[in-house]
Amino acid sequence: MDWLSRLFEMMPVRGRLDLRCSYGAPWRIEQGPGEANEIPYHAVLAGSAMLENPAGGRSLPLKIGDILLLPGNPRHVMHDGSGAAPLKARNRASLNFTISENPGSGERLDLLCGHFAIAPPHDRLLRSYLPPILVVNAGAHPGERDTAGQLVSLVALMRGETADDQLGGRAMLNALSTAMFTLVLRLASETEDAPRGLLALAGHPRLAPVVAALFNEPARAWTLPELARLSNMSRATLARQFQEKLGRSPSDLLTDIRMTLAANELRKSSISTGAVGDAVGYQSEAAFQRAFKSHMGVTPAQWRKTQERSGHDIFASPAAAADAKPAEAPETGARKQRTAKDGDGPKPA
Repeated sequence: MDWLSRLFEMMPVRGRLDLRCSYGAPWRIEQGPGEANEIPYHAVLAGSAMLENPAGGRSLPLKIGDILLLPGNPRHVMHDGSGAAPLKARNRASLNFTISENPGSGERLDLLCGHFAIAPPHDRLLRSYLPPILVVNAGAHPGERDTAGQLVSLVALMRGETADDQLGGRAMLNALSTAMFTLVLRLASETEDAPRGLLALAGHPRLAPVVAALFNEPARAWTLPELARLSNMSRATLARQFQEKLGRSPSDLLTDIRMTLAANELRKSSISTGAVGDAVGYQSEAAFQRAFKSHMGVTPAQWRKTQERSGHDIFASPAAAADAKPAEAPETGARKQRTAKDGDGPKPA
C-alpha cells in the first residue's frame, strides 16, 4: 500500500463544505480558528483574493484554481486587496449548503470554504507533518490523467453540486471534500518545490522508499543502516535529509506511526495492552507502556478508558455550518455563522 493511503487508513479524514461565497469588491472574510481537530480549506473558483499571513509578513495572493489548506487552523483573513471598507455580506441557507453574497461590483470572487476533520489525537500528528499554509493550483498543469487534472474535475463537480440543491447534494459535497484532501496532498508531493514536512520526504525519489517502508512495516525493528540502503544514501546523509526536510529523525517518524496505530488498537477492548505493544513493534509490554506514556502523556490504560467514556463520533457536528441561519438570525450551535461589524463578510466561528 502506498504511504498516503496507509496514512489515511491510520487516521481517517472527513471533509465538509461550509460555504460558497460570491463577493464583489470590496469584501473581507474573517474565519477561525475552528474546532481543535479541523483543518480549514478554501478553493478559488473565480476571481482572486489576498490572504493575510497568519504568522505576519507579506500577504499571499490567491488566484483561480488555487486550493488553500491551513493545517495550523489559525484565525485568518482574506480580502480583495483594495483596502476599502468591505460591503456587508448576507448568508442564505439552502437545503444542502450555505451561500454568502454581497452586492459588490466588478470581478467577483467565487470561493468554496470548508474544513477537514481528523480524529484526535491524529490531528496533532498530521498537523505537525504539514506546513502551516499549503497552496496548490489545480490549473497549473492541466491534463485529463494527471493529479492536477483530477483535481480540476473534482472541483468542477463541487461547483456543479453547489449550483442547485440536488438529491444527495450534501453527501456528495462532503465526499468530494474528503477526496480533495487526498488529491491536494498528492499534488503537493509531486511539485519540484514540495513544502517542508512529510510531503517533501515523500516527493523525494530516494527518500520515498524509506517513508513507504516505515508506514507499511512499522512493527519491524528498522535500523538506520537498513533505511540508508533503501535510499541508496549513507547513514549520515539520510539523517541529515530527514532533519532538513522533516525536522525529525527516521526513528521519530517510526515512533509517531507506531503510536498512531497503537492508539487505534487500544479502542478495541478485546485486545490486551501487551498484544497492542507487540503488534506495533515492542518486545515487552513495559517498553510499550513507557513509549506510549512519553508520546501521548497518558498510559495505554488511561487512553483506553478515555476513549470508552467519550463513546461519540468525533466527526459529528452538533450544528453544522451548512445548517446555519442567515447572518441576522440568533447564533446557535458550535459552528456559528455571523456577519462582521462594519460590513465585514461572514465569520464562521
